[in-house]
Amino acid sequence: MSEAKRPLPSAKEHDTQAFWAATRNKEFIYQQCKACHTVIFYPRRHCTGCTDGELEWKQSNGQGTVYSFSVVRQSYHPFFRNQVPYVVAWIDMDEGPRILSNIVGLAASDKEVSIGQRVTIEWEEHEALSIPLFVTID
Repeated sequence: MSEAKRPLPSAKEHDTQAFWAATRNKEFIYQQCKACHTVIFYPRRHCTGCTDGELEWKQSNGQGTVYSFSVVRQSYHPFFRNQVPYVVAWIDMDEGPRILSNIVGLAASDKEVSIGQRVTIEWEEHEALSIPLFVTID
């Protein structure tokens, strides 16, 4: 029986294609509206603030703060079943985007992460893209 693989997003989806392409170079990019300056993430075709369509790409420094988190102790997906317990967290990036991801590299999961804690991206490389995961900053 082969080892279960992480489910990956489609790197060809129109709205998110540029984001996933940037992850190959270990860059976390997000959009910002040129009209009202609203930060947009996940990528899309229009501003969520003013509905304008003129968005520009910006690059994050890759650091943020834990907004909220949960420790998953049971999973039925073959890949994630081998990862339990693991932390799923909303991360507020320094530039404004909020992303749902995992905090990795923890020995006791819920004992080593807290709301407000600083984190930085650690990339999990795959053939077509990289997954932005996070590690805590001491």
